[in-house]
Amino acid sequence: MKRIACFCIPARGHTNPMLPVVAELAKRGNRVRFYSFDRFKAEIVATGAEFVSCDEFLWELSDREARGLKSASTTEMTMIDFRITLRMTDFLDEEFERFKPDVVYTDSVCFWGKLSALKRRVPMVVSTSAFAFNQLSSRYMRHSLKELADIILGTPRMSRELKKLEPRGYRVKGLLSLVQSDNRTDSVVYASRRFQPYADSFSDRYAFVGPSVFSTAVPDKTRERPLVYISLGTVINDRPDFYAKCVEALRDLDVDVVISCGNAIDRESLGALPDNVRVFPYVDQLDVLSRTSAFITHCGMNGVSESLYMATPMVLYPQTSEQRAVARRVMEFGAGALLTDDSARGVRAAVLKILSDPAYGKAAEAVSADFRSCPGPAGAAEFIESAPHASNGIDVVAELNKASARFLFAYWAIVVAAVALIGFLIDWKYARIVGLASGVLSYPIGKAAQKLKYASVLRKIRK
Repeated sequence: MKRIACFCIPARGHTNPMLPVVAELAKRGNRVRFYSFDRFKAEIVATGAEFVSCDEFLWELSDREARGLKSASTTEMTMIDFRITLRMTDFLDEEFERFKPDVVYTDSVCFWGKLSALKRRVPMVVSTSAFAFNQLSSRYMRHSLKELADIILGTPRMSRELKKLEPRGYRVKGLLSLVQSDNRTDSVVYASRRFQPYADSFSDRYAFVGPSVFSTAVPDKTRERPLVYISLGTVINDRPDFYAKCVEALRDLDVDVVISCGNAIDRESLGALPDNVRVFPYVDQLDVLSRTSAFITHCGMNGVSESLYMATPMVLYPQTSEQRAVARRVMEFGAGALLTDDSARGVRAAVLKILSDPAYGKAAEAVSADFRSCPGPAGAAEFIESAPHASNGIDVVAELNKASARFLFAYWAIVVAAVALIGFLIDWKYARIVGLASGVLSYPIGKAAQKLKYASVLRKIRK
């Protein structure tokens, strides 16, 4: 039996995949203590874990912070995480001293869990609620201008807040090292290895366990007419305008419609509903998805994983860079179509596209079979119990970084020599043009060179 300390941020999308794993850990006889928040108490206690309330350490949000969280601002979420970490320091020092955990199982963006494990030198397993993102898989993320501005303008604030942690015994190289996946940290990813972008770039310290769910239901699409399910998750779901467009789009179709909109909007704001549309604050999502023919989703990782687990194709309506990465992967597998026009006409066309083309359903069925072949919560629990792990393989990212450094050195040495020769032998005007062109071309050329090196390293691994 091991003592396992669990940590997560106060967010359902991050907590939910940890719960079946925690239940499995407790069932296997481990003593599990989950440091979380009162809204999740009943569900955590039901797993057999000890619940420890952390509500007293929550940060009282300003209006700006509340708006930032609602819009999934990276800066505001990071700032609040740092402040909660500072508030919890003394409490967690005492808890670690008293509980003496053998392993820490913590969400990837729960800084107080990660930093406490590092500070106390306790083996740590990171719970990765989305894809594992390193410098390769991060290419799937496409930041909007608003998101880029938030990160760029917010970096000085985040860096200053990070420095406040150092006097309390926390040692962090920088912001990126705290949030980006690396090949030296034991990590659980709730996707299959096949579904994870650039999976071969991650070491064997990653356990790709598939969706972490309690449900034993299997897909059953035998209905008199198709069911269309609509949900925008639990964070950015205050969209009565979009729900109204969906109602308008689907009211005359020969389909049943279920909308789960949370408590952010008043159901009455949608007006009189047609007979084929029902609206609820919350539903048993896995149960609904098992019978759904088309799912209109914001592309949160949990919702997409559950949809594919239940062999349900999707209309993809991502709102953030992370969600756009998930949507891109779904499209690569042919299990969904992107909603590019969110008018009533656009929604109707997208739903009809999914319902009329059986290829989407077959692709979702293939991913479902792949997900169901994964070890699931039991495999995650076994991985956590046996931490820390050792990696005997090649660190692909480290190899690529060394190759990139060598390439850039050679590239710029050649550029400097060429510029000098052109300047001395021909004209410095042309030399400046060559220099500028070389600067512009350095990124795409470097990316192409890295792609070739990546293929070379994979061939080496597979031998």
